[in-house]
Amino acid sequence: MEIRGKSADRNLLLELSGELDHHGARQALEELVRAIDAALPKKLVLDMAGVTFMDSSGIALILRAQQRMQLLDGSLLVCNVPAQAKRVLDAAGIGRLVAIR
Repeated sequence: MEIRGKSADRNLLLELSGELDHHGARQALEELVRAIDAALPKKLVLDMAGVTFMDSSGIALILRAQQRMQLLDGSLLVCNVPAQAKRVLDAAGIGRLVAIR
């Protein structure tokens, strides 16, 4: 799992690529928290276009991002979710908690 970040005007874009499974989730979570804490964004966008596989570890990452953004009184948008990952998110009902586009 690789995370690339771009920050401007308190907006943070994190582009995820690779497999978001239990093997890479711990490092991905650490990178996510580090990027949020460094940028202190008002808006976080998780671009998942490069995610090739996702299991429940991806749900944990998204919920952690949501939690961090709530602490900053900010917002989270998850976008470009591949079909397989979308099925995982839909099965868990994450769309009721997080904006997914």
